[in-house]
Amino acid sequence: MTFPVRRLALALLMLGAASPALAHNPMCQCEPLAGEQIKCTGGFSDGSGAPGVTLDVIGYNEAVLLPGKLGDDSTLTFKRPEGEFYVLFDAGPGHVVEIDYADIGEP
Repeated sequence: MTFPVRRLALALLMLGAASPALAHNPMCQCEPLAGEQIKCTGGFSDGSGAPGVTLDVIGYNEAVLLPGKLGDDSTLTFKRPEGEFYVLFDAGPGHVVEIDYADIGEP
């Protein structure tokens, strides 16, 4: 192997080893509160929060019932809509979580 080829091979090997360390998965949890309220908290598997990330409440007919963004504390509290819905945490391509209303439960 010549020197430039070795250097390229080493660089590719190091790049491949570093990529998994940079990966982080989106996480979102919604819980029922008293007074027909729902509180959702979003973040990432590396422990970082998600302030400003889109969190929409969407009906089964795909209509956006409540457009929202997570606050500075990475949470959003909203009134439970009537009927069937899901919560969409959308931090960009590959960083999406959907939570169905049936998985949120009742207070």
